[in-house]
Amino acid sequence: MTTADDVVAGRAAMRRFATLSRSVALFRAFLVEQTDPDHFYSLLAADSVRQVSGYAALDGRTVLDVGGGPGYFAAAFRGAGARYVGLDPDVGDFSAAGESVAGMLRGSGTALPVRSASVDVAFSSNVLEHVSEPPRMLDEMVRVTRPGGVLFVSFTPWLSPWGGHETAPWHYLGGERARRRYQRKMGRPPKNRYRETLFPVSISDALRWARANGDVEILEALPRYHPWWGRWVVRVPGVREVVAWNFVLVLRRIAPVPGGVAEKQS
Repeated sequence: MTTADDVVAGRAAMRRFATLSRSVALFRAFLVEQTDPDHFYSLLAADSVRQVSGYAALDGRTVLDVGGGPGYFAAAFRGAGARYVGLDPDVGDFSAAGESVAGMLRGSGTALPVRSASVDVAFSSNVLEHVSEPPRMLDEMVRVTRPGGVLFVSFTPWLSPWGGHETAPWHYLGGERARRRYQRKMGRPPKNRYRETLFPVSISDALRWARANGDVEILEALPRYHPWWGRWVVRVPGVREVVAWNFVLVLRRIAPVPGGVAEKQS
């Protein structure tokens, strides 16, 4: 169970490692994602595990990774001692990092094939923008997390410079227009197709969902790749959708009490 002391410790850990040099390293790795995916995704997975471990002990705990292929995250979480379970619509994606499919599930993020209150950490990295019903996926992640457990969800806002993914920055002129431009230029449709496999999500919508959900409390709302001192951008509506680049929401599953009222820790 994550306690108030764990949150304080997590924030202290974030201040120590969320440095400018870390941000620069992640950005440089992102620039070579297409040509050197091993470098980028291995670095991102290790960074993510370090972020999550600031809010929840991982050794011996069950981690569900929603949308967890390829298997870079599996190796990183297992290296931290976690019991890792990955879920992806295409289990074959895990082989991209040399992972076997043992401990992997095939399924949808909006209908998780996992029993309620069965995992300690529900994790998802850059998946929410690829599902047509983001609130439904978030609800499912809450359902499968044990009371006191942690949810860690990151996504790329639509108005981020990378919101259109490979069609960026032309998505600022409209998702369909950016899609057509990409197809004309490349001779093939983009992998991330507007309103088919890529959907416009926003930080404001995610925060609104979290604040209205009585089963969770917000531990952190952060720009994922920024230095610690850059976290202020999330507090500025409008600006945050563009400047945050990638957003992470850290939540704690609230323990129910008799009478049906959720128990929030001070």
